[in-house]
Amino acid sequence: MASIRILVGSVYGGALLTARALKKTLEQEGHQIIVLENPALEDITGNSDPVLICTSTTGQGEVPPNLLPFYLRLREELPQQPGRPFGVIVLGDSSYGDTFCGAGDLMEEAFYETSARKVGDTLQIDALETTEPEMEAEAWARQWVENLTFVP
Repeated sequence: MASIRILVGSVYGGALLTARALKKTLEQEGHQIIVLENPALEDITGNSDPVLICTSTTGQGEVPPNLLPFYLRLREELPQQPGRPFGVIVLGDSSYGDTFCGAGDLMEEAFYETSARKVGDTLQIDALETTEPEMEAEAWARQWVENLTFVP
């Protein structure tokens, strides 16, 4: 079973509710889950737990305020995380066009710069199509956890 850290970026609570639902679901399956609502860089250094980023997008494709300090430090300090598995779930609104789910792209790029290893495709959840993002995220997360052991 995996020990997973979920980094949350949320403005109106949708990403946080989704992360909490994932915690409940994955813990029932025997995994140890830590949900970090105000993550700090120290939350991921000193361990090799897989990281799942669950964030909404704000403004013009930006990282939410509660995740922004983490993101900025990650980009500035680039603590190397060679091979550390990570995944991205991002909530957005496709009516914003090119900036749709932009926070997920920013977080993915930042983790790649630390030599982390992305597992699976990013799950983009469109608010125009989904009223219960946690339902969509749970199915995706189960598959993501299974893929943690199969990715070289």
